[in-house]
Amino acid sequence: MDHAARRARLVERLPGLGADALLVTRRPNVRYLSGFSGSNGQLVISADRAVFLTDGRYTEQSRREAPDLERTTYGSDLPKAFSEACRAVGASRVAFEAEGMTYHQYTRFAATGVELVPTTGQAEALRWVKEPEEHELIRAAQSVTDAAFERVVGKLVEGATEKEVAFELEAAMRREGADGVAFETIVAFGENAAEPHHSPTDRPLGRGEMVKMDLGGLVGGYHADMTRTVAFGDPPARLRHVYEVVLAAQRAGIDAVKAGAVAGACDEAARAVIRDAGLGEAFTHSLGHGVGLEIHEPPWLRRGGEHVLPEGTVVTVEPGIYLDGVGGVRIEDMVEVTADGCRPIATSPRELLVL
Repeated sequence: MDHAARRARLVERLPGLGADALLVTRRPNVRYLSGFSGSNGQLVISADRAVFLTDGRYTEQSRREAPDLERTTYGSDLPKAFSEACRAVGASRVAFEAEGMTYHQYTRFAATGVELVPTTGQAEALRWVKEPEEHELIRAAQSVTDAAFERVVGKLVEGATEKEVAFELEAAMRREGADGVAFETIVAFGENAAEPHHSPTDRPLGRGEMVKMDLGGLVGGYHADMTRTVAFGDPPARLRHVYEVVLAAQRAGIDAVKAGAVAGACDEAARAVIRDAGLGEAFTHSLGHGVGLEIHEPPWLRRGGEHVLPEGTVVTVEPGIYLDGVGGVRIEDMVEVTADGCRPIATSPRELLVL
């Protein structure tokens, strides 16, 4: 990946920010712009120079992962290293990522005498459209996710707990080659599936219950995100109907996603199906979100959303219906936005699977 080209695109934004340089502190953005994957790294980027800052734990890793950058290793005084880097690149007015800095950190950086200008979403805007190598990594993350789902779903047994199934899904993703998991795996049985983001418990699985599984693998820093809801035995007629409504809503949402589509219109396409079925109030979240170096990133497919989808971005389409005390259904897939539509990435079937 051409990290220097990415940094060049970012510094084109400096005049509009009224700044001489940009301080990048958010980990996904540091990785995007440098290739560094460690837990502590910062970048000071000007029009013609970039300095990478880290502590002694990552001197060798940064040399290996960010070989094209000037690198500074500091002890405990990051603000001092920052001010020295600003002098090195000739910057006195520096934009910083407001979402990547606490107030305490801000006061320490401001005390160096460098003028700080808050910004939001500058590097993130570059990350919307994925490069070919990024698409390959996202597809690889989805591939291990699909394989893990296939490994585990056929082995569900009565009496297994949500925690046990979640563990098996996470272990299966690693066995299939994932570097880790993209987020804490959600497994919800029966009435617990009415919670969109349920944390697995010791509740055992019973016959005739719906099982909601939200999982994703992590490969090369890139995330996958998929939800499947299956039936362990013949489900109640009400929930079978709910499943068909959610499946129709997802199809409508996928059909609405294409380059140039407005996010709010995509959300409405799916939401209208659920609303027309008399279940509108049970769809309690947005239709989807971008996925890449973060599991949740722009663009956001939400009600009234004004983001316009560009070709090459990756978003989720994940309608759901949640009925308190009864259960819930969500079906979620990542899709690649194309000029005339979108391309689903997952291979796991969306039709109701009755085990």
